[in-house]
Amino acid sequence: MEQFTVQVATEEHISYIEEILKTIEDATKVRGTGIAKRKPEYVAQKMREGKAIIAMCGNEFAGFCYIECWDHGQFVANSGLIVKPEYRGQGLAKKIKAKAFQLSREKFPDAKIFGLTTGAAVMKINTELGYEPVTFPDLTSDPTFWKGCESCINYDVLCRNNFSRCLCTGMLYDPAKHADAIKPQKVGKKKVVVAFSGGLDTSYTVMYLAKEKGYEVYAACANTGGFSPEQLKTNEENAYKLGATKYVTLDVTKEYYDKSLRYMVYGNVLRNGTYPISVSSERIFQGMAIARYAKEIGADAIAHGSTGAGNDQVRFDMTFLVMAPGVEIITLTRDENLSRQQEIDYLNANGFPADFKKLKYSYNVGIWGTSICGGEILDSKQGLPETAYLKQVEKQGSEVIALDFKEGQLVGVNGEKIDDPVKAIQAVEAIAAPYGIGRDMHVGDTIIGIKGRVGFEAAAPMLIIAAHKFLEKFTLSKWQQYWKDQVANWYGMFLHESQYLEPVMRDIEAMLESSQRNVNGTVTMNLRPYGFDTIGVDSPDDLVKNKLGEYGEGAKGWTSDDAKGFIKVTSTPLRAYYLNHKEEGDQLEKEL
Repeated sequence: MEQFTVQVATEEHISYIEEILKTIEDATKVRGTGIAKRKPEYVAQKMREGKAIIAMCGNEFAGFCYIECWDHGQFVANSGLIVKPEYRGQGLAKKIKAKAFQLSREKFPDAKIFGLTTGAAVMKINTELGYEPVTFPDLTSDPTFWKGCESCINYDVLCRNNFSRCLCTGMLYDPAKHADAIKPQKVGKKKVVVAFSGGLDTSYTVMYLAKEKGYEVYAACANTGGFSPEQLKTNEENAYKLGATKYVTLDVTKEYYDKSLRYMVYGNVLRNGTYPISVSSERIFQGMAIARYAKEIGADAIAHGSTGAGNDQVRFDMTFLVMAPGVEIITLTRDENLSRQQEIDYLNANGFPADFKKLKYSYNVGIWGTSICGGEILDSKQGLPETAYLKQVEKQGSEVIALDFKEGQLVGVNGEKIDDPVKAIQAVEAIAAPYGIGRDMHVGDTIIGIKGRVGFEAAAPMLIIAAHKFLEKFTLSKWQQYWKDQVANWYGMFLHESQYLEPVMRDIEAMLESSQRNVNGTVTMNLRPYGFDTIGVDSPDDLVKNKLGEYGEGAKGWTSDDAKGFIKVTSTPLRAYYLNHKEEGDQLEKEL
């Protein structure tokens, strides 16, 4: 009998990932069933988060399992259970499963633990742990989980049964039915996730919570495209210097594009007809990423550095309240009304040289633009000087840019196909920003009720939206454009007002996406310092090109008699009105 060590995997075990995934793949082929395929990066993240179990026989990998959360932590699955062939038949799978079950109960004591299996041995292990057979509707409804079944040869059976049953047996451990069981108790320090940007407020928050409050601090930087690799590296180094137990970067740039940005393009969304809702829209996705991470690690609290005078406090708090209910929200800067100098003095006094100078302007940089606050912004009579902008005017003269769209999405720039939409946005920004394009000032109503003013520079968003809207004029019907404009205005307003999670947003997105099926073609634009002009459109769906007639030139789809009859019928309501109100008609004649 081999001697096994079954333990929670750590970063030290990342070197075994390739072997683990190969073992899973081989076992899947032998069983003739499927298992959710995971990339090495995904499994590595599980190890770093302490949500995987590995069995070792000396220095040899012997078995593996990991934990996944669904429905915002309401359900937990122990996935990827595997034992290497040479170590089977020794009860190792049972030991790994028991350890994963214990870890799940410790990290998510209130979550239902479930699994799908066709194996009698796994069913027996699950039954001994307290699982019961259930129907599929009793399991998670999260579509991402069920998408993992696509790799199974029986997926068509699942689809035919509308995801209500398949050849697998669903098994569920419901902690509510085991009230007499000892509920895992959290030991040691409380965990807090700090939404860490690397700025003064969040730096103070990390150190104060770790040093003064005794929290186990997890500094999480949610990146929506505004951080460079160098900035992220500095953030990580500083987080540990400030006392963080762990630092993570949560890259949600693609999620932000897929779930919001593309709809903002579909809707040509500009707040008050001016502002492309740049960094402010990213806050929602940063908040959702932080909330998910907090649930994953079983955090007791989430902290952020917003003040009590802006919109971001609303965006973060509302997102956390919905996505991480019951998790405490800590906002030291807001609640204690801290000044910058107080925070700087505290950091300096505790060994962290705080080089946070009070700059004239504050900037928030993201994939969809840069916002600028402070300085002349605070005086309604003034505008921003050239020096206030991060991207200076470096190009003179003019140049033509061609943007290719497919079903409303940007897929190419200047004839080069770009599959990654984020890279396509960055390509447009690189070309247009040196002209100083996309600069403007937005004045609007904040969520908290006061007026707010912000400068911004957003070359790519302004060009892309303008080109897309121009293309739609050629390819959409009159009423498609009209109704799309109505719902898009609401979409932008709800996004700005921190209502992204409102269910109606999914309905609006469905309408916007449907409207884009014929928005295909290339838009050419002329760029020049501080501005641009649209030139033309080349589209297979161009409605200007038709066999019925050319505007102002000639009619082919109707006769002159048809035109006269149409005009006469169209005028009927007006003629009827003035025949019944002759005095108004007479007065109108005198005035006109």
